[in-house]
Amino acid sequence: MKMNILNYYRSLSAFILLGPLCFGQYQFGVKDASKNYDAIIHIDNCFTDQCMDKGTVELFNNNNTKVQTFTSDNLVLHLGEGQRLERGKVIPLAKDQSPLIFGDFNFDGTEDLAIRNGNMGNYSSASYDVYVFNSTRMAFVKSKELTDLGSNYFDFFETDPVRKRIITFGKDGCCRFFTTEFEVIPQKGLDRVLEKEEDSSEEGYVKVIIKEKKNNKWTTRTKVYPSDQYNREK
Repeated sequence: MKMNILNYYRSLSAFILLGPLCFGQYQFGVKDASKNYDAIIHIDNCFTDQCMDKGTVELFNNNNTKVQTFTSDNLVLHLGEGQRLERGKVIPLAKDQSPLIFGDFNFDGTEDLAIRNGNMGNYSSASYDVYVFNSTRMAFVKSKELTDLGSNYFDFFETDPVRKRIITFGKDGCCRFFTTEFEVIPQKGLDRVLEKEEDSSEEGYVKVIIKEKKNNKWTTRTKVYPSDQYNREK
């Protein structure tokens, strides 16, 4: 009887010691997605081909010093074919698997960060919290404007550094596609300057409506193309 009790407490002690290792979070490493940073991602739940749960992102600089920690209520990442999950071990992620996007989103010359936060975009596409680097605070600060753009359109926006514009996309049903461009104005924010609608609901034709803002005035141009001609020119 004493031996059974002793074995029980030995097993319990081992369980307590190994518990965090066996039942802790999954960890993923992100390298080569940024010129300046690497990241370690921690997330609670993973399934056969993806992880989707509350998670944290630890950001490290090139000296391997932690610079900031972020949280996401619904961090989403996809696993590669045959990629094995193992708690307590850092699993490397390829760039196209990573829930992180690095880039200069406000054209100030510093690298910014977008972190996947679910599927709240247009047609349940990916949505992102967007953080811009604040040189005064020397830290990443969440941008409400850019988070709105990263969360409410179709997937993540594109950037045009030459024209200093952010370009978003959306769709409505099978046949209507939207492109919206925002100009980034330093110290002020975003200004919507172009809206483009492509409507192919009428068989054989594409109606294109472009609304553009110049000198604080909006102009509208509408043109109808034969579908085959428009697709070639596009």
